[in-house]
Amino acid sequence: MHEASEKDTGPAVNKAESTSNSSKIEQVENASTIEWTAADEKRIRNKMDLRIVPTVFVLYILCFIDRANIGNARIQGMAKDLHLVGFRFNWALTIFYISYIAVEIPSNIILKIIGGRYYLPLLVVGFGLVSMCTAFIKNYHGLLACRFILGLTEGGMMPGISYYLSCFYRRHELLLRIGFFVTGASLAGAFGGLLAAGLTQIPEWGVKGSRIHDWRNIFFFEGLFTLLVAGLGIMILPSRPDQCKFLDPRDRYIALERINREHKESADEKIRPYHVRRAILNINNLICGLGFFMINVSVQSFSLFLPTILNALGWTALKTQFYTVPPYTLACFWAIFLSYVSDKIQRRGVIVLGSTILAISGYTMLVTVKSNTAKYIAVYMAASGAFPLGPVFLAWALNNAAGPSVRAVTGGSVVALGGGGAILATWTYLEKDKPNYKRGHYINIGANCVAFLLALTGILYTRWENRKRERGERDHRLVNLSEDEKNKLGYRHPEFRYCE
Repeated sequence: MHEASEKDTGPAVNKAESTSNSSKIEQVENASTIEWTAADEKRIRNKMDLRIVPTVFVLYILCFIDRANIGNARIQGMAKDLHLVGFRFNWALTIFYISYIAVEIPSNIILKIIGGRYYLPLLVVGFGLVSMCTAFIKNYHGLLACRFILGLTEGGMMPGISYYLSCFYRRHELLLRIGFFVTGASLAGAFGGLLAAGLTQIPEWGVKGSRIHDWRNIFFFEGLFTLLVAGLGIMILPSRPDQCKFLDPRDRYIALERINREHKESADEKIRPYHVRRAILNINNLICGLGFFMINVSVQSFSLFLPTILNALGWTALKTQFYTVPPYTLACFWAIFLSYVSDKIQRRGVIVLGSTILAISGYTMLVTVKSNTAKYIAVYMAASGAFPLGPVFLAWALNNAAGPSVRAVTGGSVVALGGGGAILATWTYLEKDKPNYKRGHYINIGANCVAFLLALTGILYTRWENRKRERGERDHRLVNLSEDEKNKLGYRHPEFRYCE
């Protein structure tokens, strides 16, 4: 079933009606008479694309680099210096995701109140500082403390940016933009390997008692660069469509109103407890959250352990760093392509079905083939199959959540549930399983099989629900409701159509 048409989501755009937000657009008189065309929307969308999407893309690259650089640091001497024996490295990974998951829903609620212009760069400043501090730790307990605090600062980034973009882009425009910024994760893996290879070559420096060298250079300089870039976000990002300084007053009105019309909402809506319940208990959100959980097992284990897996093939640490780059690069461009295709066909579930098959094939090869060359090819398949799917599940959930407050909680709840997969990922590849790590590969095969079944369930459920609404079997929800109460129904409104 296609996403909602203009008939489903409200009056056509060339028949604008006044809204409570029109009074907030400076210099716009008689907002109710404003008319606009598809060409106007495209022009406004292109202006937003040039400023918003590249900015959040860079911010998320920094986020993922500062999170995943521990994998690069491990093979550059950190494991030896901090005595990361037994399961200590896995616990250092796990504690990050405990705090990461805990802050995701509260962080999105704060984002809704404060606005993305200030809140998102503030998070970037936070994890940049933590990364720099990691360069000075002396023992395992210091590493645990830094990783826990890093989770607090990074937890709000992915759900926050996703919700933020949903306030600027319509449903059929959203996945491509989310795909662009989340591909920062795969590019971060590529850059992370190159940066690690380069930074570890910097000669030892620093004051007596706090010498910086090898793996410590990775944390210090990547954290320093993150801090320098964070300020750009405040200068570039607007908090809402009607606050875009690069648009004239008329275009600001159109940018905001086109989102209000599609979701039957107001940007001024305040978060209430029922918004939280409605987001968490949405069946589609539960399916997408569980799907995100399964995909996160593959994505996070790949990011954290790829250097370890390749190093176990007998390659040197420096060669391993360079060989981690190409699989991430391919996964990045493939994810953007699939996001574009998904927005064009206005389907989410079918993209998941195809990609999970590719990932399953890659992990199966890693278990069965003997040649290092064949295993390296399988790494490409696993990365290209898994990395595009986090954005797909997240966009699918946001597409089917109407109302800014419900979308804010949806973004946080889906990513929080998916974060559980990241915790499992930290225990997929254990030291005792090297050099083949078959247990980890089997876990990833199983996770992708479950993601396939969840996507199939999501397709069947949304198709079933849309047909019931087309037959008028949900019209009873409108009985005895005022117009304001009808608009507050959000995705439960009989005219709302789910994206499948």
